[in-house]
Amino acid sequence: MLGGVNIILASPRGFCAGVEYAIEIVERALDRFDGKVYVRHEIVHNRHVVGRLERMGAVFVEEPGEIPESEVVIYSAHGVSPAVRAASKARGLREIDATCPLVRKVHEEAMRLARLGYDILLIGHAGHVEVEGTKGEAPDRIRVVETIEDAAAVQVDDPARVAYLTQTTLSVDDTAEIVAKLSERFPAIVRPAKDDICYATQNRQNAVKDLCRHVDVVLVVGDRHSSNSNRLVDVAQGQGCAAHLLQSADQLESVLDAARSALGRELENVGLTAGASAPADLIDHVLEKLVALGGSMSDEIVTARERIHFSLPPSLRAP
Repeated sequence: MLGGVNIILASPRGFCAGVEYAIEIVERALDRFDGKVYVRHEIVHNRHVVGRLERMGAVFVEEPGEIPESEVVIYSAHGVSPAVRAASKARGLREIDATCPLVRKVHEEAMRLARLGYDILLIGHAGHVEVEGTKGEAPDRIRVVETIEDAAAVQVDDPARVAYLTQTTLSVDDTAEIVAKLSERFPAIVRPAKDDICYATQNRQNAVKDLCRHVDVVLVVGDRHSSNSNRLVDVAQGQGCAAHLLQSADQLESVLDAARSALGRELENVGLTAGASAPADLIDHVLEKLVALGGSMSDEIVTARERIHFSLPPSLRAP
């Protein structure tokens, strides 16, 4: 039980504009195409979201070759490579692009830099679907850099013509360290015109940093495959605060027991936030269970107001 425990919320938390954009595209497409569309990869990295869309009729696949010819394919928020688009066209698939506009900007910058003959160092997690999509724009020009050690070892053809880009959902602090190392090795390195790490990722990380000053433990609602959710855990731990990822309210009691055990005393203040792909109902269920266990709402720490909205593709807009 949590008698006397204060619950403090971080804001912003939960869905960002890019996630809302991608989910709405699938919902509109299901309505437009009689309840059946195919989605390449999870539309966003949250199994609860994917499960709800599956129940509505969406079929999730990993490659266009799994989709019957002439059907509708939707590309996930993480983006895809030109090779995936070519495979879709070869099967005569009708394409709808739900790539987050901020991810699309990184693709466009990768193409521009490659045309100018730059070696591109892509800071991100090798194998992550967003990184694979961006790398696919110029596979012969892009090298993935995951760690400080990679930054210290990576080789380029011409140190005077090198640039870097980043995955949009990274830890701002960790990325800054890698950028510093690359800049030390390659003083002429070209930076993105604007930070690639998206506004929502930055806002949620900033909110967690502030939250850590007030709580014993931070609970992050999000999927274990969600990069931005995992980075929120990392950010909290980097601030010296205990942090745990919860995929649902069912995990709450075991996580709280672990937090008490690690702290060596009863909890006094519990912080709650959520990754950018975590739906509001999941967050609400965790909050409701915290209250049911005896916690009480104390405060909401607001570090930013988000008012960004992305317009749907013209083919899916209401007439």
